[in-house]
Amino acid sequence: MGADGEVNRSLSTTGYLAAGVQGTVRGLELAHKRFGKLPWKDVVMPAAALAQGGFEISSGLAQSLNGQVNGGMKPFPASVAAYGKPGGGAWAAGDRLVLADLARTLRSIANEGADVFYRGWVADLIAEDMKANGGLITKEDLASYQAKERLPLRGTYRGYEIVSMPPPSSGGIALIEMLNVLEPLDLKGNGRGSVAALHLQIEAMRRAYLDRARYVGDPDFSKVPVAMLTSKEHAKEVASTIDAKRASSSLELGRDIVATEPQQPEETTHFSVIDKDGMGVTSTYTLQGGFGSKVVVKGTGFLLNNEMSDFNRKPGDTNVRGDIGTPANLIEPGKRMVSCMTPTMVLKGGKLVMLTGSPGGRTIMNTVLSVVLGIVEFDLNGREAVDMPRLHHQWLPDRTSTEANGFSDETLEALRAMGHDITRGRGRQGDAESIWIAPDGSAYGVFEKRLEISKASVPRRER
Repeated sequence: MGADGEVNRSLSTTGYLAAGVQGTVRGLELAHKRFGKLPWKDVVMPAAALAQGGFEISSGLAQSLNGQVNGGMKPFPASVAAYGKPGGGAWAAGDRLVLADLARTLRSIANEGADVFYRGWVADLIAEDMKANGGLITKEDLASYQAKERLPLRGTYRGYEIVSMPPPSSGGIALIEMLNVLEPLDLKGNGRGSVAALHLQIEAMRRAYLDRARYVGDPDFSKVPVAMLTSKEHAKEVASTIDAKRASSSLELGRDIVATEPQQPEETTHFSVIDKDGMGVTSTYTLQGGFGSKVVVKGTGFLLNNEMSDFNRKPGDTNVRGDIGTPANLIEPGKRMVSCMTPTMVLKGGKLVMLTGSPGGRTIMNTVLSVVLGIVEFDLNGREAVDMPRLHHQWLPDRTSTEANGFSDETLEALRAMGHDITRGRGRQGDAESIWIAPDGSAYGVFEKRLEISKASVPRRER
């Protein structure tokens, strides 16, 4: 907030105050210790080699880099040095991006482990840069950071088991709540993509996102009623408030919340992996916005996140734009912010059926909902489930957005006639890089056709 006590949005999205303590390196280290088979060095060094040798960039990345170097990164010389084109000029498709400082950092992590990031020379550079530029993260903050292992959330849907991420992510709670609400409503009987089915999906989204605003925070600081929110009983109560013929009012549903949760950017990274033995990983991690805070710590080559924008900024500041000021996610020292990450596994009879997840800020849960419904409700294969058109409602603002070419004009007009505020124009929603395991046990990588660059590869499995 500014000196006048009002929210200064730029401070939580750009620059040193926007950054929270970086957790990915410790998190990956913990996952490797618990489940990894290869030596840590062997896992990290290929990334260092890629950064050192560079890679050819796409037209989309060239456009993004040019925009950042001449825009958000411009006040930060180390960022421009890292991501600007050597010798000046504009990036173009086919140019090679080399990240030598990042390669050095990765080599140190490969050889010395995560401690070099949190207690060694990397931590020294972060702390020095923070102190010199008005940031808040100290060497002590980095040294004391610990990754936490939490039990995943589990739900069921017509014989399938849904396994997803627990708080402080809101993703697993929202996904399981929406599925529980929709399970008895027979979307398939209404017809996939029908007005009736889409109406019910929107209403389930509206209510799950309202519960997210009411209840979800860091469980180390707030009591999050996970069992209640993911129960069939709660879903039955929620479903009883849905009018099958008419859109609800978000403000009326949320009268207990004085009508700001921040507007979340739609940039995150997700991947799904399965090995020859059938061990699956679905992983989502994030800088928050595209290029995070726009700050590269000099000498390290990596960007700082702008995760502070994931906290609710100001107590009681909830409005129709979608900002939330409920208590559970207000800023406190040592607290983890609420995210929307929803890495998810679908199982049947104890065997994997689908690994999925997506970037997309607050749209993530609804993207994953669409993919999962394709499998568990509409009996689609993985390719068909990922290709289904997507839409998004998040309680506030009280508006549904759709992909540009996802639904017909007639369908959207019918939804408007039911009272929905519908906006067409989202070029794409999400990036659900997934793996589908067919009934015969074959694993198929399902890449996202919506993206310029999207890859899928799975190992040959002996039968």
